[in-house]
Order: sequence, then structure tokens, then C-alpha cells
Amino acid sequence: MKTAWASRCQSTFALIAGETMLASAERYELAGVFEGRAMRVCGIGSLWTESSPQGPAHARALVEALLDEAAGAGTEMALLFSPTAGDAERNDFQAIPLTDLTLAVAQSRRGAPMTMVRGGEERDLAAIVAMGRVRAGAQRLHLDRDVAFLEYVVTTKRLLAGLGPANARQLHFFIAEEGITAAAYVIVSVAGDGWTLEECGDRDPSGARVGALLQALIAREPAERRPTIQAWLPPGFQPPQVTITSAVPSTATIGVRMLKSGVIVPPLAAADALFWRESFL
Repeated sequence: MKTAWASRCQSTFALIAGETMLASAERYELAGVFEGRAMRVCGIGSLWTESSPQGPAHARALVEALLDEAAGAGTEMALLFSPTAGDAERNDFQAIPLTDLTLAVAQSRRGAPMTMVRGGEERDLAAIVAMGRVRAGAQRLHLDRDVAFLEYVVTTKRLLAGLGPANARQLHFFIAEEGITAAAYVIVSVAGDGWTLEECGDRDPSGARVGALLQALIAREPAERRPTIQAWLPPGFQPPQVTITSAVPSTATIGVRMLKSGVIVPPLAAADALFWRESFL
């Protein structure tokens, strides 16, 4: 909450009756691009309600109150982020299809690939923003992420790893550079032998440097069991060193809803939207 982005754009709300909390949620002021047009977006996440028959109605009442306030301030679109299916439909959002991928990374026969790798730093965020905007340009819907937003999401993942039980989690943020400029990057959450590729990017459309970064990270511990890597990947993006071993519909959902009355969004296919796991608020 002390990051520049969260101090401006994140708020917590609750629906209460007397001293009883009936529902709560986080609201985010986001920038988005839909059909090539920039627009203000109200994001709602961490939606909680009491476990009672009235719980869904209380959650809906809170969501509607937040959306009414956002619409009155000129916000045109809302996104609902939920770790489970069902919240989107119950609150009149159109669910965007998301796919959980399991990835296998080809093993380099000569150890780590010849790639200039270093830890990611704050000075790399502008280059990452630029890579992301190029990658997202082909999608109908995506967030317009800036440096402050990236700082927020990386900080969130670092705190989750750093303040949890010792050695339970790690966060890998690595860069492949050309000169002194980031040319590719990966952000990976590690829990045991399970890896989550939170997001990645490459100035090379093939993603070869992303694949090389993953190979280099795995080669650091050659005696360890090769990790299971889970990910969401942008449509059409698959590094040549990476094989998709399974693809299943995600239990997490992102729902979309227009806040202007009478505006209907045609159904969004998986290839129409770009969201990273790290940006799942």
C-alpha cells in the first residue's frame, strides 16, 4: 500500500450491518485499452462474503455500490478478478476464458545457455512496459500497465515470498540484456518444486530469450528435480525451447462488464484478451 500506484489506485471497502461485516472487496483504478481505445477501468478483487445463504446477495450489493460510484466518476469498464468460477456470472460480468498451461523447458546439453543474465532492477521497468505494450497491441482488451503498476505487482510478489515462512517461497526476477538495456525478462514465483511464470516478455517475437532465461534458471541447480512450471501465455507466444504439456480451463476468472447502459461487449475469446498471472489482483 506504500507503493506509488497503490497509494493512488487501491482502496478497501466493506458492507456492514451494525458491527457485522457482511462483505468486503478491493477496488483498483486501472487503465485499460479496449478495441484500440484507452479507457478508465474499475477493477474489483479479493471479494469476500460471509458463508450464509445471504452471502452472495451481500457481495452483489457491495459490487453494485462500487460500480455505481465508479460509473458516476466517468469509468467505462469494470473487471472482476476472482480465484474461483461463478462470481462473474453472479454479478453480471462476462467471464473471459483463461487457460492454465503446464510448460516443459528443453534441457540445454551444454549447461546454461550463452545468455547475459542478471537480476531485474527498477531501471528495467520502463523497457518492460514498452515490451508489454508492443505485445498487447494485437489484443482487443488489455491493461495499459505503467512503471508504477509494475513496481506494485513485483513488490506484492516479493513481500509474499519475503514475509512468509522461511524458504517456503521465492521470487525470481531476471533480465536478458543487450548492452545495458533489458531485451527480455521473466518473473517466476517458486514454491517447492513448483514454478509459476507470473509474466515474461521479449523484444524478439519468437520469445527465444525468454526460453533461454528459463533454461539458465533451471541450470543453476542441475542436481535438483526439474520444476513443474505453470503459466498463462499471450496468444501466439511460445518460446522455441518451451513445450506445452497440458492446457486446462483455469478456475480463476476475470469478468468484464461495461458500465455505460446499453453498451454490450461481444463475447471475448481467449485470444482477444491479454492478462498475466502477476496482474491478477
